[in-house]
Amino acid sequence: MSSHVLTKWEPEDKAFWEKEGKAVASRNLWISIPALLLAFSVWMVWSMVVVNLPNVGFKFDNNQLFWLAALPGLSGATLRIFYSFMVPIFGGRKWTTISTASLLLPAIGIGLAVQNPNTPYISFLVLALLCGFGGGNFSSSMGNISFFFPKAQKGMALGMNAGLGNLGVSVMQFLVPLVITAGVFGALGGDPQSWVKGDLHKDMWLQNAGFIWVPFIVVATLVAWFGMDDIASAKASFSEQSIIFKRMHTWIMCWLYLGTFGSFIGYSAGFALLTKTQFPDINPIQYAFLGPLVGALTRVGGGWLADKLGGAAVTFWTFLIMCGAAYGVIMFLPHGGISGNFWMFFTMFMILFAASGVGNASTFRMIPVIFLHERQKDAAGKGKAAEEQAIKDANKEAAAVLGFTAAFAAYGAFFIPRMFGTSIELTGGADAAIYGFIVFYASCIAVTWWFYSRKNAPMPC
Repeated sequence: MSSHVLTKWEPEDKAFWEKEGKAVASRNLWISIPALLLAFSVWMVWSMVVVNLPNVGFKFDNNQLFWLAALPGLSGATLRIFYSFMVPIFGGRKWTTISTASLLLPAIGIGLAVQNPNTPYISFLVLALLCGFGGGNFSSSMGNISFFFPKAQKGMALGMNAGLGNLGVSVMQFLVPLVITAGVFGALGGDPQSWVKGDLHKDMWLQNAGFIWVPFIVVATLVAWFGMDDIASAKASFSEQSIIFKRMHTWIMCWLYLGTFGSFIGYSAGFALLTKTQFPDINPIQYAFLGPLVGALTRVGGGWLADKLGGAAVTFWTFLIMCGAAYGVIMFLPHGGISGNFWMFFTMFMILFAASGVGNASTFRMIPVIFLHERQKDAAGKGKAAEEQAIKDANKEAAAVLGFTAAFAAYGAFFIPRMFGTSIELTGGADAAIYGFIVFYASCIAVTWWFYSRKNAPMPC
């Protein structure tokens, strides 16, 4: 048996956990985090590339640019559906290695394509779709980490993996504007493009938006292969995992996670371009990274908070705050010739990002608890063997549900930028799209209260 395959894994056994389980789980978590960070960086890199394409001579209109910002979300969400089931089939170590290495394709592709002003739009569409590899990684990463930790620590562990992984969006939006202004790779990186605005002329290496990730991806791939583990008891075929589609709570949690993570990733993809269209005098690249940074950090804290207060209660209040903040965004947008207030618009968006981060963690804390309670309830009174099997089944189901809900929610990365673009195209402003988001958040409040957070709720968690 390979030394990277764990034949005994019992994190709910306190003696096992303290003696050896905790150290192994922590090692796998700290290898998973940077790999996931890189995945998010590559997934959302188009949010920065699209803002700069017109600066270096590409003649794409706003609608075309919004499509490029949205397509990684579409492909990433779709790939997450398949990635949700890969860890029990291939093993966490093997799949993390494969999925991390796949990020080299879009990273290198973008670096090559942006250097040629004659690159056709269809090529950029294909590269935007390939960036979805980064989005898909989240589902498999979260499912994998959920196997390693006991129930009492899943919220914090998943919050750290996702929250610090989500930082990849902010790291990318901070780093890309810096590296595209310098010939970081010398002659290997290619010639600069000319950036012209009025009397201002400067060189830009937009290809570095892709190339900068290549060495880090190579290192992360090697570390995952040599440093992570597969859990033998986590093995399951697709047919074994497909039971989740018959569970009512799978679909309820998909809806709620669409409201939290779908908002986080959708706003991350669309905020910079929305700012540019609504406040033309503002340079969105200076501020875009702050939203994902806030959301990623609050996700880490949200995991701890959900462990203490319960995931349902935290989720309920999160959606209330998001309703208020979304309405605040509308109030400070430009209307009827009035220029709007950028700084209040920005503040409302930061509240949206912060709340979505907390909600990301609290909803993911709910899922393992829900499925453990359900399986333990089914096994009650049937003996110790049935109870032990119930825990194993619950862990497998929860891992698959974590991945599948993440897939469902990731469509927010497509729909939010597209709704912004469509709203602006049809009405001249983003108000209609945001009112739609508010109605959706209100439905999430009602669903959370009815099923999970009210007194005598069917599944308190």
